[in-house]
Amino acid sequence: MSRYAFYDFEFGILKIGYSETAITYLKRAEKIDADNEPSALSDRAFDEVCAYLKGTRRTFDFPYELKGTEFQKKVWKALLQIPYGETRTYKQIAEEAGSPKGSRAIGMANNKNPVTIAVPCHRVIGTDGRLVGYAGGLEMKKFLLELEQSGKIS
Repeated sequence: MSRYAFYDFEFGILKIGYSETAITYLKRAEKIDADNEPSALSDRAFDEVCAYLKGTRRTFDFPYELKGTEFQKKVWKALLQIPYGETRTYKQIAEEAGSPKGSRAIGMANNKNPVTIAVPCHRVIGTDGRLVGYAGGLEMKKFLLELEQSGKIS
């Protein structure tokens, strides 16, 4: 059973779900919709996200658990292969996931990604290079991509 912690961050509220051993949910939230129960693990994940947003971290070390269908897990695994600072199109991810005509299904799997930022669905763009679809909002997606493309690490 997951517990939740809520943190103020640059884009409003960050909701972090966790079990005893792993982060199970990490997404921007519109409001606090559960008991706020921060833990050492949720604090660690939040600290890593803050460092990432400041440009001082490129990867995440906190443990996380991805629950979903086999197809979703295949998509999320493909997302984890996209290097920091790079993007892929929905079509490219569909091909990597073994579903070459499944761009729309890729978008749906991205939307169900429970651990955004760490599993970088923000790195997926439209075939024409446009920013489309992101659970955290397009403003946040644009910020994340620009941050990564700047290569900032200090």
